[in-house]
Amino acid sequence: MITSTALLLILGGALIGFLLAVLGAGGSILLLPLLISGAGLPAKEAIPLSLVVVIVLALANIGPYLRRRQVALRPALVLGVPALAGSWIGGSLVKAGLISEPVQLGIFAVAALVASWLLTRRGPAADEDDRTHSASGTLRRPAALAVQGVLVGLLTGIAGVGGGFALVPALVLLAGLPMPLASGTSLLLIITNSLVALEALGHWPAASLPLVLPLLAGGAIGAGLGQWLAPRLNDRKLRRGFAALLIGSALLSGMEAVRRQTASAQRAAPISFRSAPLSLRSMP
Repeated sequence: MITSTALLLILGGALIGFLLAVLGAGGSILLLPLLISGAGLPAKEAIPLSLVVVIVLALANIGPYLRRRQVALRPALVLGVPALAGSWIGGSLVKAGLISEPVQLGIFAVAALVASWLLTRRGPAADEDDRTHSASGTLRRPAALAVQGVLVGLLTGIAGVGGGFALVPALVLLAGLPMPLASGTSLLLIITNSLVALEALGHWPAASLPLVLPLLAGGAIGAGLGQWLAPRLNDRKLRRGFAALLIGSALLSGMEAVRRQTASAQRAAPISFRSAPLSLRSMP
């Protein structure tokens, strides 16, 4: 019998696989709230598990883009190398205990809101001039693209997101790529970025790995459906729908961050009150 948690993970995995197939983004930005709020995992377990699932689903979805040669190597290098450095730094900060769970969730919530704004800022496809830029390998703003890479990498290491929601708009707006090329390039960067972040975190979520099976089962269904429907979908409407999902994801994560911070403060408060009488008894 399928439990309610398993069913939730299957449905969530299907949505994530679908979005990765049609947009090259949307995996962990929805997966992390699902694991934390839906499955009840602590951030320490949810973040590396999210990275594992996103790596597998991105690998499953990148094949059609590679066959159609919809991966731009030069923008991938300009954006990807700084992103790898950012991923390592962010993961190392978390591993050292310098960033608490509520702060991680708060950063995630802000990132989701920014991503929803980026997705609705411009239409899905670049114009004909953009296609010329992409074909010739000329980047519009390489320095800005590199800075964006560092920021996305930091976000991956700290909050456990692959960063596709930020990579796709950056590749469209700063590299001048048409949407299909940006989506394929994003998947390549998600895979490399997430692998580095997982290594930097230094924590393999062995206890939570059984949750991967329903997620991947749903992800396979969603990915297959997305690959079949992608040429038939209205990309602008799809991006707007995804932006709405991101806003909901940000609200859930923000509320969870506040709840955990409040619970942490309440656990710490009684300790200080109990310690006061001890000092009074010790007085002569």
